[in-house]
Amino acid sequence: MPQTEKKFFENLTGAGKAIAVLTSGGDAQGMNAAVRAVVRMGIYVGAKVYFIHEGYQGMVDGGDNIEEAKWESVSSMLQVGGTVIGSARCKEFRSHEGRLKAAHNLVRKGITNLCVIGGDGSLTGANLFREEWSGLLAELLEQGLIDEEATQIYSALHIVGMVGSIDNDFCGTDMTIGTDSALHRIIEVVDAIMTTAQSHQRTFVLEVMGRHCGYLALVSALACGADWVLIPEMPPEDGWEEKMCQKLCATRSRGSRLNIIIVAEGAMDRHGNAITSSIVQDLVVSRLGFDTRVTILGHVQRGGTPSAFDRILASRMGVEAVLALLETNANTAACVVSLSGNQSVRLPLMECVQMTQEVQKAMDEKRFEDAVELRGRSFENNLKTYKLLAHRKPESELPHSNFNVAVLNVGAPAAGMNAAVRSAIRVGISEGHKMFAVNDGFEGFYKGQIREIKWADVGGWTGQGGSLLGTKRTLPAKHVGEIAEQIRKYNINALLVIGGFEAIECLLQLYEARSDYEEFCIPLCMLPATISNNVPGTDLSIGADTALNAIVETCDRIKQSASGTKRRVFIIETMGGYCGYLASVGGLAAGADAAYIYEEPFDIRDLQANVMHLTAKMKSSIQRGLILRNESCNENYTTDFIYQLYSEEGRGVFDCRKNVLGHMQQGGSPSPFDRNFGTKIAAKAMQWITKKLTETYRQGVGRVFANTEDSACLLGMRRRAMVFQPVVQLKDETDFVHRIPKEQWWLKLRPLMKILAKYKTSYDVSDSGQLEHVVLNRPQAFEAAAAI
Repeated sequence: MPQTEKKFFENLTGAGKAIAVLTSGGDAQGMNAAVRAVVRMGIYVGAKVYFIHEGYQGMVDGGDNIEEAKWESVSSMLQVGGTVIGSARCKEFRSHEGRLKAAHNLVRKGITNLCVIGGDGSLTGANLFREEWSGLLAELLEQGLIDEEATQIYSALHIVGMVGSIDNDFCGTDMTIGTDSALHRIIEVVDAIMTTAQSHQRTFVLEVMGRHCGYLALVSALACGADWVLIPEMPPEDGWEEKMCQKLCATRSRGSRLNIIIVAEGAMDRHGNAITSSIVQDLVVSRLGFDTRVTILGHVQRGGTPSAFDRILASRMGVEAVLALLETNANTAACVVSLSGNQSVRLPLMECVQMTQEVQKAMDEKRFEDAVELRGRSFENNLKTYKLLAHRKPESELPHSNFNVAVLNVGAPAAGMNAAVRSAIRVGISEGHKMFAVNDGFEGFYKGQIREIKWADVGGWTGQGGSLLGTKRTLPAKHVGEIAEQIRKYNINALLVIGGFEAIECLLQLYEARSDYEEFCIPLCMLPATISNNVPGTDLSIGADTALNAIVETCDRIKQSASGTKRRVFIIETMGGYCGYLASVGGLAAGADAAYIYEEPFDIRDLQANVMHLTAKMKSSIQRGLILRNESCNENYTTDFIYQLYSEEGRGVFDCRKNVLGHMQQGGSPSPFDRNFGTKIAAKAMQWITKKLTETYRQGVGRVFANTEDSACLLGMRRRAMVFQPVVQLKDETDFVHRIPKEQWWLKLRPLMKILAKYKTSYDVSDSGQLEHVVLNRPQAFEAAAAI
C-alpha cells in the first residue's frame, strides 16, 4: 500500500470521534456543499457526525437541534442555495452562561470536534468557546451536570473553520464560499440591464452588497467593464464628482449608448461621508442631464443556486476540514481552511481574524493603501487591473513606445476570450504600443486580415461569448513565409496568442521557424483559453469555468426532471477531447456517482461494479443517479454502450436516460471567473511583453531581436502563482498524441468525488493543506493569485 494511503487509513481514522457541523451568521451559496462534504467525509472515516441546526442558537438550546447525520441526510442538497441546517444570530452564546449551556449539550452527545462555517464573528466566537472549554467543563462538574470521567474523556475541544461569506472579506483566503455565486447573480443582472440601457441611452447605477468590503463591487465592475466604481477601500479624491462626469461624457462621445456605475453599499468619500446610489443618480442627472436609473440588488445576491466554483471549493474545503480535525491534538490551534491560488491551506484562525480586524482599523484611520494591501494579493491585483483598464489617459500623457503588438485567437472559441482581448488591447495602448487585431487566427494572419484596433473598439467585449476576432484551428507551419511577410509589412514587434492546445503548437512552430525567419525573433506570449483545460503549464484555462457551469446547470435540470420519477439514472456525455477535466470536476460539482475518463482506464468489470453500487444505493433511499462520460474516454465503451449496459443490468431496479451536452458547453455568456481571469491574465501578459520589448530592442539596428527560450512563453497558473514558462520547456510535459499534459492536478480530486458518492477508495493526503502562518506577501512582478 502506498505511504500516503497508509497515512490516511491508519493515522487518520476517525473511529470513536464525534464531529458536529454548523452554519452561523449570514447564509451563503455553497454552504450546503460544505455541510455535505463534512458529513460524508466524516462518516467515510468512521466518525459520528452531527448537524447543529440554527447555528449557535441550536447549540445553546440543544435537544432536537443537535441531530445525528446519516449519509442520506445530505442527498440532493448540493444544488440548494442558503443553508438547509439553518443559521441564526445568537446573543445568548455571547454570554458565559450561554456557552456553558452549549458545552453541556455537546458533552451529552460526546462531541469534541466542531466544524464552523461562517464569517469572522462566528469563527471568533468558536475560538473563544475553545479557549474556555476546560473552564466550562470544570463548572459543569462543580454543578454536578457531568462526572469526572466526562471531563477526562472530553477534555479538549477542537475547532476548524470554513469561511462562508459572499463579501469575500476574510483575510487569509483568496476566495470565500458564496462569493463566486454572488458575482454570478450580479453579472446576470448587469448583462440584463445593459440591453435595456443601450435601447434608451441610459445611465444605470447599481448598488451591490459590501458594507465594509468592496470586493463584489470591484470584481463585478472589472467583469462588466463598468465606467466607474465606488468601494470603501478606495474612497475617491476630492473633486471626484467632476472627474466621474467627465468620464461618463467621454464614454458617450466615443459612441457608447450607456453608462454603468457600480456602488458598494459601504462606499464613502475621503472624509467618511457615505456615497449612496441615490446621491450618484442625483449627481449625474443634475450635472449631465442623462436619463439615470438606480437598481439595488439587495438579497438577490445571497440567493439562488451555487455556482460550480462554489460547489467545488466548498467540497474541497469540507473534506480538508475533516482531515484537519482528525489530525488535531490538545495543543493544536484552531485553524481555518483557506484557498491560496489553486491550493488548499490551513491557517491559524485567530491570525486571520486579527488581520481582518486590522483592515477595518486601517480604514477607520484612513490608511486606505494599507487596507488594500491587508485585503490580500487577490484584492490588490483586481484593483490594479481595474485602474489600468477603466481610465484612459489623454494621448498627451501616454508613453510612445513605437512598438506594434498583434493579438489573435487560435483553436476553438472559449468564453472569456473577448475579455482577454479587450484587456490586452487597452493595457497595450496604455503602455504606448500600437495594437493590431488579427481575424480568424493564423489563417487570417497569412491572408493579411490585420487591422489596427483602438481603445473604443473593444468596449462592451467582456460579456460577449465566443470569439469576436474569429478563431481557426489552422497551424502556421505551412504558411510561415507568408506570415513572416505580414509581420514585415505591419512591422509587428510582438505577438499575443490566446487559445487552447493549438496555441501552444503554434508557438512551438514559430519558435522553431526563428532559425529560417528572423521575423519570428520577437516576444511571443500565449494565454491558455479552452473549455477542455488541457493545456500544459497551467492548472486553469480561460473558458473552463463557464463550461463547468453549463454542465452543472444542465445536470441540475436533468435531475430535477426526475423529481417525480423514482429510481432513475442519467448518463451524460461531456466534451473535452481526451482530457477528463470537465467530466471529473463537473461530476464533483454536480454530485455524480461516477465519471469515466481517458486518464483513468476502465473495463467491463469497473462498469459492472458501478452498476452494482448504484443498484445498492437505489434500494435504499437514494432515488437518482448521475454518470458522466468524457467524449473520448474509450472508443469501445461509448455513451450508447454504457447507457444500454446500465439499462439492462439495472432492469427492475432503475431505468436510464442519456444526454449528450455537445456544443452548449462552448456557448453562452462567460462566467464572472472567466471574465476576470481573462482580464487579469491578459493585462499581466501585456506588461511582460512590454518588458521583453524593452530588453530585446537593439538600438544599433533599430529593431527588436528576441531569440532566447524565455522570449516565447505561456502564462499559466501553477498552484499559487501565475508563472511565465518557455513553451520549449513544456514539450516534455506534454502528450501531443492525446493533446493533454502528462500530469494533471485535478486527478487528485477524483477520489474525493468517489468518496462523496459512497465508494471505498484510497485518498492521497500527501498534498493536503499544512498549517501555515498568515504572511503578508507583496506579489512579485508578474505573479499573483488567479482566484477572483
